[in-house]
Amino acid sequence: MRRIILSLLLCFVATALFSTAEADTAALLDGLKAKSFKAKIAAVEKLAASGDDRVVAPLTAMLNGRLHKRKSDGVLVIIKKIDGKKFFYHALNGGKLGPAKSRTSKKIRVNNRLRGILRGALGSLTLFSDDPGQRLIAARTMFKSAGKDSLSALSKALSREPDESIREALSRTLSAARLRHGSGAEKTAAAKLLADFPDQEVRDLLAKSALSAKGELLQAVKEAAASIEQRLAFFNILQNLFQGISLGSVLLLAAIGLAITFGVMGVINMAHGEMVMLGAYTTHVVQTMVLGRYPDAVSQSLLLSIPAAFLVAGLFGIFLERSVIRFLYGRPLETLLATWGLSLMLQQFVRSIFGPTNREVIAPSWMSGSIEITGGLVLTNNRICIIIFAALVFLALTLIIRYTDFGLRMRAVTQNRAMANAVGIRSNWIDALTFGLGSGVAGLAGVALSQIDNVSPNLGQSYIIDSFLVVVFGGVGNLWGTLVGALSLGIANKFLEPFAGAVLGKILILVLVILFIQKRPRGMFALKGRAVES
Repeated sequence: MRRIILSLLLCFVATALFSTAEADTAALLDGLKAKSFKAKIAAVEKLAASGDDRVVAPLTAMLNGRLHKRKSDGVLVIIKKIDGKKFFYHALNGGKLGPAKSRTSKKIRVNNRLRGILRGALGSLTLFSDDPGQRLIAARTMFKSAGKDSLSALSKALSREPDESIREALSRTLSAARLRHGSGAEKTAAAKLLADFPDQEVRDLLAKSALSAKGELLQAVKEAAASIEQRLAFFNILQNLFQGISLGSVLLLAAIGLAITFGVMGVINMAHGEMVMLGAYTTHVVQTMVLGRYPDAVSQSLLLSIPAAFLVAGLFGIFLERSVIRFLYGRPLETLLATWGLSLMLQQFVRSIFGPTNREVIAPSWMSGSIEITGGLVLTNNRICIIIFAALVFLALTLIIRYTDFGLRMRAVTQNRAMANAVGIRSNWIDALTFGLGSGVAGLAGVALSQIDNVSPNLGQSYIIDSFLVVVFGGVGNLWGTLVGALSLGIANKFLEPFAGAVLGKILILVLVILFIQKRPRGMFALKGRAVES
C-alpha cells in the first residue's frame, strides 16, 4: 500500500514540476511577441539558457520566417506547408491547430542582429543533443555567433564530448569565442590554439582580431595568422594538384582511344569527340530504362552503362571504319574532312533524337559529396571516382596490348605494316578492331564525363582539341606517353588558370606544346619501328 501511495505522490510531483516547467517555458516564449528587437533578443537568450529542447522548433521557425502570432488569441504558431496547403502548428507542443488562412496571423519579425543571436542560441541548444550529427552542426554553426554567454556551455560540451571530430570542432569554436570575449590570457592562449585550424574562417577572425590586439596578444595573433597562411598556401598547391590530376584523367580517357587509332592507322579522326558523346548519351538511355523499372537502382544503372557505352561506341567505330575510313587511307586531308563531316552529321543525328537541350544523368550517392581533409583542402567524390576509373581503363588497355594475341598483332601493324602483312596478319581487320577499341574507350570517357559535365550534342567538341594536344605531346600511339601528356597538361592548366585565366591559360599551353614539338616532333615517348621511323 505504501508503495502505491509513494508512486502516486511521485507521479503527482513529476506532473506538477513538468507543468511548472512548461508554464515557465511558455512564458519565456511569449517574450518573442515583443515589439522591440531588444526585448526579443533578451527572450531568445533566456530560452537558450533554459536548455529546453522544445524551444528549438519555434526558434528555428523564427529564424526561417515561419513563426507567427495568431491574431484571434495571440498564440504563437508555426506555419507549415503540406501538399500545397498551409497549416498552423502550436509553437511549443507542435500540435496541429487547423488550416492557416491569409491575414489571420502576423509574422514575428527579425533583423540581422537577431538572426545571428538565433543561430547562436540554436547552436547552444543542440550542443548536448543525442544525435552526433546535430552536435557537430551546432559546434560548427556557433563559430561565428558564439557570445560570452556561450563560453560555459561550450566548455561543458567539450569536456563531455566522446567523438574526436566533434571535439575538434568544439575546440575550434571555443577558441574563437575566447578570442572574442575571454580575458587577456585566455585570448592569447586561444590565438595560439587557433593556429592548429588552417581554414578561411579562422584566418579572417585572426585578421579582424589583429586590428584591435596589442602586446603579447598581437604577437600571438600574427604568429597564428602566418602559420595558417603558410599551411593554406600548401593546401592550395595540393588542391590544384588534385584538380590537375582529375582534369588529366578526363583528358586521358578522351585521348587514349585517339592515341590508339592515330598510332596504328595514322588517321586524324575529327569524329572522335562524337564517340565520347555517344557514350554519354548511352549512359543517359540506360539510366532512363533502368530507373523506369527500378527507381532506386541508380548505382546499378551506372555500372551497366560502362559495358553498354563501350559496345555502342565500339561497334559504331567499326562501322565507321569499314564504311568510310578504309577507303581514305594514305589521304590525310580527305580523311580529316570526311571525319569532320561525320562529326557534324552525328551531332545533328543526336540532336534530332534527343533534342538540343542538356540531358540529365543522376550520380549515385557514393559519387556525391566530398571528403574534407582539412578546412582548406576538399576532394570531391566524383573526381576521385573518375581518377580511379581512368587508372583502371589505362591498366586494362595496357594488359590487352601487351599480353593478348590481338595486342601483339596490333603492335606488329603499328611498327611495320608490310612485314605484318607478309607474316599473315590481316592488317585491314586489325585496323577495324583497333578503331573499334579506340572508339569504345572514347565511349567509356563519355560515361565518366556524364557525371561532371552536361550531356549535350556538343559534349565531344569540348575535348577533341585537348585530346589531339595530349596525343601529339605524349607521342603518337604510345599509351605511357598519353598518360604523361594528359597529366602534364591537366596539372599545367590548373596551375596557370589562377594567374592567366581559363582562356589565356589554354593559349599558353598550346604555345608551349608547339614550342616543344619544334624540339621533339615525335613527342615525349616516340614509338620505335621501321614503319614509324621511315
